[in-house]
Amino acid sequence: MKNALILSIDQGTTSTRAIAFEVTPEGVFSVQAVSQLELTQHFPQSGWVEHDADEIWRAVVQTCREVIKKVGSVERFAAVGITNQRETSVLWDAGTGQPLGRAIVWQDRRTAAQMERLIDQGHEDKVRETSGLILDPYFSASKFSWLLDQVENGRERARAGELKLGTIDSWIMWKLTGAQRHVTDITNAARTNLMALDEGQWSKALCDLFDVPMEALPQILPSDALFGTCDASILGKALPIHGSAGDQQAALVGHGALEAGDAKITYGTGAFLIANTGPKVVRSEARLLGTMGWAAGGQVRYALEGSIFSAGSAVQWLRDGLKAISDSRQSEAVAHTLKDNGGVYLVPGFTGLGAPWWEPDVRGTVIGLTRDAGPAHLVRAALESLAYQTYDLLEALQKDGAPPMKRLKVDGGVTANAFVMQFIADICDIEVERPAFQEMTALGAARLAAFGAGVTSELWGPPQTAPAIWKPAMERDQRNALIKGWRRAVKAAIVAASDD
Repeated sequence: MKNALILSIDQGTTSTRAIAFEVTPEGVFSVQAVSQLELTQHFPQSGWVEHDADEIWRAVVQTCREVIKKVGSVERFAAVGITNQRETSVLWDAGTGQPLGRAIVWQDRRTAAQMERLIDQGHEDKVRETSGLILDPYFSASKFSWLLDQVENGRERARAGELKLGTIDSWIMWKLTGAQRHVTDITNAARTNLMALDEGQWSKALCDLFDVPMEALPQILPSDALFGTCDASILGKALPIHGSAGDQQAALVGHGALEAGDAKITYGTGAFLIANTGPKVVRSEARLLGTMGWAAGGQVRYALEGSIFSAGSAVQWLRDGLKAISDSRQSEAVAHTLKDNGGVYLVPGFTGLGAPWWEPDVRGTVIGLTRDAGPAHLVRAALESLAYQTYDLLEALQKDGAPPMKRLKVDGGVTANAFVMQFIADICDIEVERPAFQEMTALGAARLAAFGAGVTSELWGPPQTAPAIWKPAMERDQRNALIKGWRRAVKAAIVAASDD
């Protein structure tokens, strides 16, 4: 008998991928086929970011079919796993299956004023206590509310079951199951600002606060649950969907960071630190987010999370906006042409600042320019900003009582840049470990699906190959001086965004 295959769907902010993993009885996963399609980004106004949900669905179908064709048959596939860009919100018609407007992406800041009103009204403490999250446009609740506002009689129709709200995982599973299942996994639900973190269920009080009808929301299930069965006409077989998690939680599982004290950071379009805090909720005092780590096999692990809104997107800006480089890979070589940053700092607040600052109105800011500064200084400053923001997150984590980490596990496209990885090790004074296999989100979804379907008996398996490791080599005085300069830059960006 040949080993089983798992079909992993990885729907991200910039692309949609399908990967076929072969799974051995020992729990070793190996890639057999990959298909990927880029996703169109829409920016209709400053601070607005949108996706076409229909385009996402078409890409899911196309990439899955291509992967199945590459491996020769659908018959060896045992289950489907899904991982997705979190917080991105979709409203669709339950009868026609058509989205009502574009999806609002997690980066979108259009509801900042609504969040400010709720903060001014004194709601944030209660929201944090219930959901683990702060009041910020980042999360899905205000996006859901905004989408409903755009539809005539939207809330009445939602309460009547005519409209459905969900994050991208819910949208994909609704379509894959032929409109039979409106479900989400608990890690995605934990990112909406509508779920009671302690209970793992929708909070009526939070739904009322955001004026989001509970009737339109999906059923919340554990990450290894049977979410439904694919309509056989779509992929050629009625495959069970047996694993689902938001991309950052999926990466946590992919890294094997399954117990308290384990942590990882993924550097993609944004960057996301998740530290496993164990089976009990930990309330952050340093403005990190309380969230769900994973829920599988009847066990639950909570986490603290910090989000950097602009990581890979800062490099994309260097290429597409500033045109300082023609290819993202050039940034490393350009940064090495300078002996230091020349006192130039870039705060990449293109869509606000995330943890621990939570300043949605901040925009990209550069300080320290002189006549000697040129495009290379901006390239280097953008790359260095990833390390400074990582330092801020790790410092906040320690303030919340987490033990200092000896090694930071990393993944994502930006980790191919050795300059950035070494600078992170230097600024954060920590060893940085990058696995040889980079697709941690897709691997995590595949592990959950295989575990849920009984293909594997453990959620974690042996690593495949040795990782790359960067060790800190910077003198303390130099590190402290650079961090001090970064803090001045952040302060300048916040002041520039203030109305006072």
